[in-house]
Amino acid sequence: MLGFIRKELIIFLTSVRYNTRIIVPAWVEHSEEYLSSSSRYFPLVGWIVAFLSGLVLWIANLSLPWDVSVVLSMAASVLITGAFHEDGFTDVCDGFGGGWTKLKILDIMKDSRIGAFGTIGIILVLLLKFTCYRSMSDFSIEILFIVILASHSSSRFWALLMTKALPYAREDELSKAKPIVKQMRTSNVIIGSIWGFLPWLGFLYIPSIPSKLALGFTILPFLLQAFGFLYLRNFYKRWLEGYTGDCLGAVQQVTEILYLIGILSAWKSF
Repeated sequence: MLGFIRKELIIFLTSVRYNTRIIVPAWVEHSEEYLSSSSRYFPLVGWIVAFLSGLVLWIANLSLPWDVSVVLSMAASVLITGAFHEDGFTDVCDGFGGGWTKLKILDIMKDSRIGAFGTIGIILVLLLKFTCYRSMSDFSIEILFIVILASHSSSRFWALLMTKALPYAREDELSKAKPIVKQMRTSNVIIGSIWGFLPWLGFLYIPSIPSKLALGFTILPFLLQAFGFLYLRNFYKRWLEGYTGDCLGAVQQVTEILYLIGILSAWKSF
């Protein structure tokens, strides 16, 4: 039993090391087996990012205006992950914006330089996030905490699901994403879904939220995220016949924003 717990802990910390800049203990050895299995904890890593960035938001808002606190929280999230997903989204914007064939798109996405499409895309993404959180200034601390937690965890689940919905697009071994996804198991996706959507249940336990609003907080974000996932899946399939690591980063960013938009839509409608 202790051996199983230690192994799962190593797998989880491997996921933390892969997805963030958080330093893990030296005894967490690296192996492709652990890296492959670590995918089931991707959404759980989102819990960590959400907790830390939410903590920054709460502490900053004790003495600073809401807008400034939101920017500091967003900056904390970027620092924690090393702009891991934001970088992928930027590369996708450049690749699909400047390429018209599969090979050209893949070639552009491997370029470390950022182009006009990537610059415009990431600016719009960050602006949307800021505007969404700015619009949540009237939310109670309980609702806001669940929103931050659920947005980070569920968006990472959709990225994980994409690895099951499409094959890997590159034929080379250069991408660091391939050791993880080439042996993706359905069980990892199922476990990931638990970590991804468990925070959503929190709305049911807040007495101040009417049941109708709690239902809206669940249905609208899910529908928007599912639509975004299906659209990106078909888009990647059409142009790349699969996905890359950058594509997964774009899925995470898009579904995170769609979740926030869904919450605001439910707040206004219900």
